[in-house]
Amino acid sequence: MKDLQPERLYQLFNRSKRNTENVIKAAPIGICITTPSGHFEMVNPAYCEFYGYQEEELLGQHFTLVVPLENRAHLSALHDDFMRGSRSQEIRQEWDVINKNGELCTIISEAARIEAEDGEPRKVTFIIDITQRKRLEERLKLANERLDHIAHHDELTGLLNRRAGLRRLDEEIKRCERYDSLFSIVIYDLDNFKSINDTYGHAIGDSVLQQTTTLVNEALRDTDLHARMGGEEFLIMMLGVNAEEAYQGMERIREMLAQTTFTDHQLTVTLSAGIASYVESSRTRLLECADNAMYQAKQTGRNRVVIGPLSM
Repeated sequence: MKDLQPERLYQLFNRSKRNTENVIKAAPIGICITTPSGHFEMVNPAYCEFYGYQEEELLGQHFTLVVPLENRAHLSALHDDFMRGSRSQEIRQEWDVINKNGELCTIISEAARIEAEDGEPRKVTFIIDITQRKRLEERLKLANERLDHIAHHDELTGLLNRRAGLRRLDEEIKRCERYDSLFSIVIYDLDNFKSINDTYGHAIGDSVLQQTTTLVNEALRDTDLHARMGGEEFLIMMLGVNAEEAYQGMERIREMLAQTTFTDHQLTVTLSAGIASYVESSRTRLLECADNAMYQAKQTGRNRVVIGPLSM
């Protein structure tokens, strides 16, 4: 009996109107009959059980009693249009509804217009509860989104991970080739970071990484992309800027970082950065140029920004 579908019920409903009431009461899915004005004229036990109302609590009430407040005007207008229209069946649709306890549920609803003994039309609505299915779908969606995030982001800092960062770099290089646009990258490394881990432990080191990358992120533009390449080395993609503009931006970040203390230990951190602008080069050459510039910054005293020769 559980596999009885609205189509079959509708056939039974029309086949013998003398048995209408028995069919409705015995149906394992919710069924209601509403008047042209949208008021409940009949509800079956399954309908009452689903919504948590007694039959007498529903009869005479407008059907929007079980509809969220924000959707009542829309559903009422659809009901009125259907009752005035020429179609005998309403297409199957998915709706959010509320039960007596105020809980939000989801149903699949299908309806038919019939003629009652008084010659006036009535709307017969069949509902199937899909609340659990929708909740499962939502949980699966959230789980998939979480897995996708984990696959593309660094767990500690929340930045793009190395693989995702390099993929985005390839995409930006292709965009530059197609539109002849400006594009610069920065590779930066936190100076003497190993000494923080060795002195204070990796938990403090992780906290410093989180706080420093948050600070850098807040200083970047919304269009800039930030990725962790590994350890304390990071990649920034600055879209629409040349090497000199990227240099000015990183200088501000470098100065800000050097003037900030981190964790309860009031630790200070500096960075060394290398810059390269895209000039018809491969990803490998672009990264090498920025990487070499960063090491030049390290070798000449750290806590500085250097523009690589590829960008000149």
